[in-house]
Amino acid sequence: MIRLRTDFFAESLGMGTSMVVLMPQAAPGIGMEGADATGGPGGAPDGVPVLYLLHGLSDDCTIWERRTSIERYATEKGIAVVMPEVRRSFYTDEVVGEKYWTYVSEELPELVARTFHVSTAREDTFVAGLSMGGFGAFKLALNHPDRFAAAASLSGAIDLTTMDLTARDESMPARIWGSRDVTGTADDLVGLLGAADPQTLPALFLDCGTEDGLLEQNQRFIDAAERSSVDLTSRLRPGDHAWEFWDQGIQDVLDWLPIRGR
Repeated sequence: MIRLRTDFFAESLGMGTSMVVLMPQAAPGIGMEGADATGGPGGAPDGVPVLYLLHGLSDDCTIWERRTSIERYATEKGIAVVMPEVRRSFYTDEVVGEKYWTYVSEELPELVARTFHVSTAREDTFVAGLSMGGFGAFKLALNHPDRFAAAASLSGAIDLTTMDLTARDESMPARIWGSRDVTGTADDLVGLLGAADPQTLPALFLDCGTEDGLLEQNQRFIDAAERSSVDLTSRLRPGDHAWEFWDQGIQDVLDWLPIRGR
């Protein structure tokens, strides 16, 4: 794997930001078994498949590397991984702050496509995340189903209409949403699920621990998917809101992703 910590200016944010990118190599290295997604010396003609991997509320673009073996897992699958940084934005255009939804949904994929040899085809593009990042992954998938073949949420904060965000940060709801009610907006994932045409949605994977404080809202999302006949792969297994759970979860997500040629 080629690993890059990339610093750049984001126009939609009006400031510099960072991301970590993992790119497959034809020779993965001693002790590493890798799928050859590079297509040999000339590289894959259409670019390699890519997973956008999103962080949680208290984390940054380096956290998946520091808490899991994502580089090794991605090497085995021959997939690129893009890990952006969105601070504590809930992947939303903040009322008082920066336009992180515009950044992650519009500017970031365009920048990645211009800079790295990744495929831009829907069937090669995936998104996943944990906690706040699980919300971001499903938000991208439900608002832009034409762009993603699959999306996964690990212990996701995926029902903001019922969640008291002031428990973690008193000022956060006012900073992000102001006086807006998220019900019926791009941040209402359960509402989006009910309004969607199931045939147009990407494959969805939901994983949550039975001891996790977010269990109830994950169960509500599962129930909503059943009511709307949405094909959702879900599992509620023993575990808490912890990296031991997510380290196993991301391996299972990579096994589940419909990566072409695997």
